[in-house]
Amino acid sequence: SKGAGCGCATSRENREKRSVGDGMYSKESNHQASLESPYSRTNQMVRLEGGTFTMGTDHPAIPVDGESPAREVSVDSFYMDVYEVSNAEFELFVNDTGYFSESEQFGDSFVLEMMLSDKVKASIDKAVAAAPWWLPVKGADWRHPSGPDTNISQLMDHPVVHVSWNDAMAFCKWAGKTLPTEAQWEYGARGGLKKRLFPWGNKLLPKDEHRMNIWQGKFPTLNTAEDGYAGTAPVTAYTPNKFGLFNTVGNVWEWVTDWWQVRHKKGPQTNPTGPLTGRDKVKKGGSYMCHKSYCYRYRCEARSQNTPDSSASNLGFRCASSTKPNVEIIQL
Repeated sequence: SKGAGCGCATSRENREKRSVGDGMYSKESNHQASLESPYSRTNQMVRLEGGTFTMGTDHPAIPVDGESPAREVSVDSFYMDVYEVSNAEFELFVNDTGYFSESEQFGDSFVLEMMLSDKVKASIDKAVAAAPWWLPVKGADWRHPSGPDTNISQLMDHPVVHVSWNDAMAFCKWAGKTLPTEAQWEYGARGGLKKRLFPWGNKLLPKDEHRMNIWQGKFPTLNTAEDGYAGTAPVTAYTPNKFGLFNTVGNVWEWVTDWWQVRHKKGPQTNPTGPLTGRDKVKKGGSYMCHKSYCYRYRCEARSQNTPDSSASNLGFRCASSTKPNVEIIQL
């Protein structure tokens, strides 16, 4: 059921970390923008002028997710990554700091069953009861997105996956940035449009053009990949919104800073940051696994959640900053 929790995500149950090192590192940012990479850098940001917008909706498609009510929210000017963080950018961070992601520390992460080889599938004896297409795979991590017998050599411009909220925050700190708040994320994703489902309007396929990477076919057994991709797409794929942001919906879920809650104040708010504490963190945008029949969450107001140590093959992030960062700023 499209309203019975987010079937395209699941939270970590295994919380016993291996002794492969920890996620701590000593290097700070400032120098990271000048690091050389064999791949084109995609760490550019755009400055979004502050403003007031309608966050959420009074017509929720999935009420249990706390999509309502529509509320007037003002945000100060801020910077947002043009692209989701790619494997190439995350590799720079890891090579520079020696960081171990939480999926590496735990020794496993969740992968969509149809992405796994028969050999890996044969070694797995448990699944997620509420979402049997999710399998906890030993050796799945950001370098091995579809299991230990896969790699990212041909996916360097695709979004990094199998990154927890904690991993994302560590990267952002290194990059001299942070994660966006949910309000900042939704303000950016809407691209200046008012009360629209998607970053470009209300039509799923404007002029029969695919604008995002989601599931076509029958979930979870058949993905016809009519949008060009069965799994993740490059972070540069598709048409950006009017703020110049790529792939804010579809492709991979994106972590934000807020703790999860489903009850929101209806009155006007300025720079909301969510609850002070919680169990789960909010993620936005949906992913390549979303299909209207069961996870209609590739809308601007849609939202879901995971514990901060969770990771999966459809979960990534992009960064934001309230101050001008030491990266290239794209002029709109």
